[in-house]
Amino acid sequence: MGSKRAFDEMHGSGKIIREPYSSYGEWLHSLDISELGRRHAAADVIFRRMGITFNVYGDEGGVERLIPFDVVPRILSAGEWRTIERGVIQRVDALNAFLNDVYNDQDILKAGVVPADMVLTNAAFRPQMLGLRVPQDVYAHVSGVDIVRVDEDTFYVLEDNARTPSGVSYMLENRQTMMRLFPELFACHAIAPVEHYPELLLETLRSVAPRGVDDPCVVLLTPGQYNSAFFEHAFLAQQMGIELVEGQDLFVDGGKVFMRTTRGPRAVHVIYRRIDDDFLDPLAFHPDSMLGVPGLLAAYRLGTVSICNAIGGGVADDKAIYTYMPDIIRFYLGQEPILSNVPTWNLRRPDDCAYVLEHLPDLVVKEVHGSGGYGMLVGPASTKAEIEAFRQRIIAEPARFIAQPTLSLSTCPTYVDQGIAPRHVDLRPFVLSGRETRVVPGGLTRVAMREGSLVVNSSQGGGTKDTWVLDDTPRSAQGGRHARTRR
Repeated sequence: MGSKRAFDEMHGSGKIIREPYSSYGEWLHSLDISELGRRHAAADVIFRRMGITFNVYGDEGGVERLIPFDVVPRILSAGEWRTIERGVIQRVDALNAFLNDVYNDQDILKAGVVPADMVLTNAAFRPQMLGLRVPQDVYAHVSGVDIVRVDEDTFYVLEDNARTPSGVSYMLENRQTMMRLFPELFACHAIAPVEHYPELLLETLRSVAPRGVDDPCVVLLTPGQYNSAFFEHAFLAQQMGIELVEGQDLFVDGGKVFMRTTRGPRAVHVIYRRIDDDFLDPLAFHPDSMLGVPGLLAAYRLGTVSICNAIGGGVADDKAIYTYMPDIIRFYLGQEPILSNVPTWNLRRPDDCAYVLEHLPDLVVKEVHGSGGYGMLVGPASTKAEIEAFRQRIIAEPARFIAQPTLSLSTCPTYVDQGIAPRHVDLRPFVLSGRETRVVPGGLTRVAMREGSLVVNSSQGGGTKDTWVLDDTPRSAQGGRHARTRR
């Protein structure tokens, strides 16, 4: 797969512009490149004024960095989007069924579809959640499904993010910036909106409030301003009109969670948490945590507060569990996957491990709990010494790794210093699960800004694009055309 020429989303396999880009392509070719550069510079100014930055841990040059924003949008047809939309909804519904099962009846483990030890000894599995029934049986309320494209018709799921996926604020700000800089394009293109995402998110959070609570108090729990995604936490809280709180702002009394306010304690019913499991409650998890709320797990188990995403969801986005996702979809939904996995070797299997060790220079190897582009080997871009060092890590603990081919990710035209050039992209649609499973049209397109690079993560120098889904439906039908309702 790695040797194929990358699919160009604007031009396809030839020089004729593909239909989704036809109108935009004409406009782009008529525009002086210096004008595009001027608007690119204006976008940088907007992002700096808004404070849209990303904290990079361990960066000696400073903790905050402006995420590169590209002014050339990524465009998907309505038909392409419908396939993606149906596929990610199916996938997240299956993930939620899997989580509900492994923390309760464990039917999939008893059936041997997924090895029990892979779940029960998983570092992200939380025994404290066993037997706990959560509202609507939903564990992953906000999911990010990373999609890559390799040709005209093939979209793969690269990985699932079922814990605290980030990036939705950039999706929203990218759209606002593009509408401000290119109003003429929005006047002549029917582009599906994304600005209603905060409204849908709040509806989702309210829909999983504890039973009997008609007007829930919802808060967003952040680790604080030094967290890499703090801008997003503050942005979403403001957009939803809810309080942004830190652990010290909350306390548990009588099995219920309260927020400290200038008017006295106020009961909290739903917590949209952006803190990892280990730091949520020092009485239950990491005892040294200063970020969480003592007693939170006890209140959660009593059913007086809902936590979104649920504790223990990390076992579903483990990269080894990912290899079983087609079977998980079939087991719970009785359907064939709409979106396929990337072909993957699970190194806990001796035959897979032997193959990978023999072909390391050609493969991408990832830690099962790795994220953000860290803890991975990109064989074709690595030195012999790096490959050999990684080989020893695999030999020592093979179950910690999976491997995949070096995919020829599709490219989109991107504004760079030299003009317009192709750069590799992926897509993260954001799926909301509550009473319904819904997804706004588009998502966050991440782009590898360096020529030839396949790493799109912002912490690794990647940038973002606005994602346009060409709309062929009436506005009244948007916001959940393929939503699945829980009864």
